[in-house]
Amino acid sequence: MKKGSVRLVLVVALLAAAATMAALRWDLLPGSGGPEVSGPAFAFGPAGETAISEDERTNIRVYETVSPGVVNVTRTVVEYDFFFSPVAREGTGSGCVLDTDGHILTNYHVIQSADSLEVSLPDHTKYRARVLGVDRQNDLAVIRIDAPAERLRPIRLGSSSGLMVGQKVLAIGNPLGLQNTLTVGIVSSLGRRIETQTGELVDNVIQTDAAINPGNSGGPLLNTAGEMVGINTSIFTIGGGNIGIGFAIPADTIRRVATDLIREGRVIRPWFGIEGYALNPDLASVLKLPVEQGVLVYRVYRGSSADRADIRGASRVVAWYNQRIYVGGDIITEVDAKPVGSQEELQLMLEARRPGDTIRVTLQRGDERLTKQVLLVEAPKQPASRI
Repeated sequence: MKKGSVRLVLVVALLAAAATMAALRWDLLPGSGGPEVSGPAFAFGPAGETAISEDERTNIRVYETVSPGVVNVTRTVVEYDFFFSPVAREGTGSGCVLDTDGHILTNYHVIQSADSLEVSLPDHTKYRARVLGVDRQNDLAVIRIDAPAERLRPIRLGSSSGLMVGQKVLAIGNPLGLQNTLTVGIVSSLGRRIETQTGELVDNVIQTDAAINPGNSGGPLLNTAGEMVGINTSIFTIGGGNIGIGFAIPADTIRRVATDLIREGRVIRPWFGIEGYALNPDLASVLKLPVEQGVLVYRVYRGSSADRADIRGASRVVAWYNQRIYVGGDIITEVDAKPVGSQEELQLMLEARRPGDTIRVTLQRGDERLTKQVLLVEAPKQPASRI
């Protein structure tokens, strides 16, 4: 075959191959009417629909139900600079609508030292708030706004007594100013004891790994029924961010405290009425005491529960290094058969009690071990005198 003929045959073959490939590509287009060509299959659901699991539906339901009741609380504190010029500084936190009367639950540290308070509802309306009552002991506060009832969506308060480690919980709040943010986790532990930002000890605290960051304080911790089982109060952190260790004040504490704050403007607590030293083996050895653990009472307040039960304070003073120690008083070792090691522990043991309750106190008086039934009384509104 001649060279010209070979070239012509090759050109014709290439054109035929190109036409075949173009036809195949055209046949791949939908509705082309061409033969079906096997290839990768792509599954597309109907437009606008997404597969949602039952667990995700629970999260969505809780968020849609509860988030309208989570508010943003802005605190303004007026400070003075070097030239005594006023400077307004703001801080934000979260809050929970308790009822349609405008009562808002939040943390005490969220509103602490505020010169003015503003509450923003999820519908972006804003209201001035006033403090109704605070409880430093449990880092709780109730504030109130004058808002139309139809704008307020109360969050249902549940119970924390039945919570179990591993149970799913959800947190809603305003971390870092990001309003109405939902995070999900579990109950990591129960019965924790923490120290609040104001230095108070709080018992029976819920630990959770639901992500909580600055601004979440005062927001609800919820169960899957959408009930508030706690109020998020603090995190354990390294460097200021969330590391999966958050804490919430339990709902059973909230119910008792919030009820008192709304009705009385303060929490009604029993008044034991002592001051004392926390014993340790070294101090007990130096003072030659018969026990190494307990509260060595050095002062009793007149009219208090301890005074009425004839619990006695110090009778003399001794020197211990550079300190003066008041000794000779009773040593409280147990309350209701539970060991007590400090005055703070004693206060925590009384936290769930009310005036009128009776407790059993075990104490050491010299070499004698005594048990007393102590009727708890309410603290007077005016400062009490010391014995």
